Amino acid sequence: MGLTIADLNKGERGIITDSSSKDIPLKLLEMGCLPGNEVKLLQVAPFSDPLYLNINDSFLAIRKETAALILIDRVDE
Repeated sequence: MGLTIADLNKGERGIITDSSSKDIPLKLLEMGCLPGNEVKLLQVAPFSDPLYLNINDSFLAIRKETAALILIDRVDE
């Protein structure tokens, strides 16, 4: 498996390449977790769960296990 949102460090960005897993809630897809959209990890909660993200100007908090299902390509600054 490739790089996922769960692999990002605070402040890093990536472009979503695949979010086709049947285990990803439909609500996340409706809020912009779609291929081609940019994601940035803004904050990590205590005990590393959940992750606070900015996806195309939408702010989301998702569980690390869900973030591990969304494949990305890292964006270099």
